[in-house]
Order: sequence, then structure tokens, then C-alpha cells
Amino acid sequence: MSEIWKPSVTVAAVIEKDGRFLLVEEETSEGVRFNQPAGHLDPLESLAQAVSREVMEETAHEFTPHALVGVYMSRYQSLRTGEDVTYLRFAFSGSTGRVHDRPLDHGILRALWLSYDELLETRERHRSPLVLQCIDDYLKGQRAPLDLLHTHPSVAGAA
Repeated sequence: MSEIWKPSVTVAAVIEKDGRFLLVEEETSEGVRFNQPAGHLDPLESLAQAVSREVMEETAHEFTPHALVGVYMSRYQSLRTGEDVTYLRFAFSGSTGRVHDRPLDHGILRALWLSYDELLETRERHRSPLVLQCIDDYLKGQRAPLDLLHTHPSVAGAA
């Protein structure tokens, strides 16, 4: 086999404040959906750097990851476009800092805080089943220390 299969590595943030969770409402090929602030790992960055960047780009909030909630693998198959992608998602919990006055990423309509009941009521509009799975795992207290994740200096271009 000459072609190596590679899942798409993504990061997501589970952010809770006063019993509400920070989500984004975004345009997708399947319509407008809710998701955690999330996105793809970029070259030259660690997973923790990626999740902080994605939260800033999608919500304008500073984000400091404190723990790994879980690692999830799922397959997305679009009925409309035929796209077939397997995602490997690293979900982090943490805290937000300052909110910046900046535009949100292309496709992000707004950032909003939803209660767990509101998340259940909008389940059919979640970008994937992982949205609720990550929050359920967070609410169960599932946490792993960040020092389980090691990024070798070669990732950032160092020898």
C-alpha cells in the first residue's frame, strides 16, 4: 500500500462558566451548527497552543488549557458532498481570560453561552455527537494532566 491513511487532528475547548458552556454557531456544509470552539492542529504548534489559538479565533476569548478531557475519534460522512473524514479530537478544559475586540473566524456567526439543558434541546444542530460527549465527560469529572502530552522541539523547527 503506497498511500498512508491519516486522520484529521483537531482540538476543542470545553469551557464552563456559571453552569453555561461557551459554544460557537457556525456555517457548515450541513447548515448552521453548534460546536465547541475547535479546529485543526496547524504545523509548528503543540496541541495546547492549537486549542488556545482556535478559541481566540472563534470566540475572541483568551484561553488557557488546564487539563485534557479526552481523546476522541469519529468519522464524518457527508450525505450532501460525499466527504469522508476521520477526526482525532483532543478536548481540553480550561479558563478564559480577556475578551478581545476582533472579528471571528470566517464561517463563525457568533459565540454564545448555553446551559446543559439548552445543549440537549439543540442536539440535532450539533456539528457532531462529540459536542455533547465532550461536555458529558467534562461533567463526569474526566480530566488528565497536560503533562501527558509531549511536544518534541522538532515540531517548532528546533533540532
